[in-house]
Amino acid sequence: MAGRGVGEGTIYRYRNGYAAQLWVTTPDGKRARKTVYGKDRETVHSKLVKLQAESAKRPIATSVPSLENYLDYWMREVVIEPDYSPVTVATYGQFVRYYLVPYLGKKKLDKLNAKNLREWVNTLRRTCQCCAQGKDAARKPGKRKCCAAGDCCQELTSESNIYEAKKVLRSALSNAMREELVSRNAAELLKLSKPRTRKAKPWTLAEVHRFLASARADDDPLYAAYVLLLTLGLRKGELLGLWWPEVDQDAREVSVEWQLTRVGRKLIRRRKTKTEDSDTSLPLPELCLQALNVRAEQQARQRADATTWEKSGYVFTTKTGRPVDPRSFARLFDARCAKAGVRRIEVHTTRKTCATLLAALDVHPRVAMRILRHSQMKLTMDLYTEVHDSSTVAALKKLGSSLHGDEDAPDGDPDAHEEDENAPDDGPDAG
Repeated sequence: MAGRGVGEGTIYRYRNGYAAQLWVTTPDGKRARKTVYGKDRETVHSKLVKLQAESAKRPIATSVPSLENYLDYWMREVVIEPDYSPVTVATYGQFVRYYLVPYLGKKKLDKLNAKNLREWVNTLRRTCQCCAQGKDAARKPGKRKCCAAGDCCQELTSESNIYEAKKVLRSALSNAMREELVSRNAAELLKLSKPRTRKAKPWTLAEVHRFLASARADDDPLYAAYVLLLTLGLRKGELLGLWWPEVDQDAREVSVEWQLTRVGRKLIRRRKTKTEDSDTSLPLPELCLQALNVRAEQQARQRADATTWEKSGYVFTTKTGRPVDPRSFARLFDARCAKAGVRRIEVHTTRKTCATLLAALDVHPRVAMRILRHSQMKLTMDLYTEVHDSSTVAALKKLGSSLHGDEDAPDGDPDAHEEDENAPDDGPDAG
């Protein structure tokens, strides 16, 4: 009988079972022994044969880190700027800290499988995150009101957070595969239904009129911001990151290249909008020019009245010249909705409102795509027709004239928007 070849491996007794070793090539190009274990000789032999087949195809890691250790490395060396945005880095860190490490951190990467990931998901679904994260316990003793006071609030993990946590895990394991630490991505084996989001219902033209008229009548410092949101479809970060040098009143256009984002407790202005197509210059309709002139006058009065003023250069600032925090802007937007007597919508839904108004004015889809700066036509409409930039100017003038000329107009025929008014309020879920 022929003997074992060099590197073929050997099976031997080990404690209460068996083990086998095989010489393999590691990801860093070195030769080392890899050990497999089992309760009986047949199990170990099966693992050895599988290991031999894998080692013939790719390098084999002789030691595999725990998920906790690997995620620590991944967040420190891989998920960093400029490859990832500051917001993405912070968001990944939260999912790792709250949803992955506490439940799966001790498991080795190569031991993760669909079964224990399914158990992880079910555990998240029945775990109160207020208890798990110590939210109530972090409050001062006199202000504790639920879990830390013995009355669990049952703040269960939302399906959207579970889905996003799985995506973060899948991304980390994909990187582990590229680094040849594991042969498969266990998260790919876990099937989860994508949570359905409620479709946001945009404002009607009458609601836009009431909202802008209310802000203008109160000399709201954010009136111009609301005009730009509804007329140009700017995103919140793009709007709040706008500087005066980017507003060219002579050329009647605004340059959209920066955005203001909140990361942790810091506000960051970075030269990276959501997509490459978002970096552009947009024509300013007369309504926008007038609103920006009003804003310049308001800011001049604020500067004169302030005891201290920060020369930030932002178009939209607080009473001391500091940039407006995105969270504060959302709260002020909600307050203005209530004061104007219109349906509350999310700030981002103003982009959909802008698109709806453009469609109502028969603006060509290609022009709407240019104004909203979508990266793909399917986000606007399934039409592909070339339109010159002059059409963009005309469309914005048309929209601006519509909003400017009738802001104080009555709602008109009550039956004109009967379908919209009777429809349920499908505002998006917060958070």
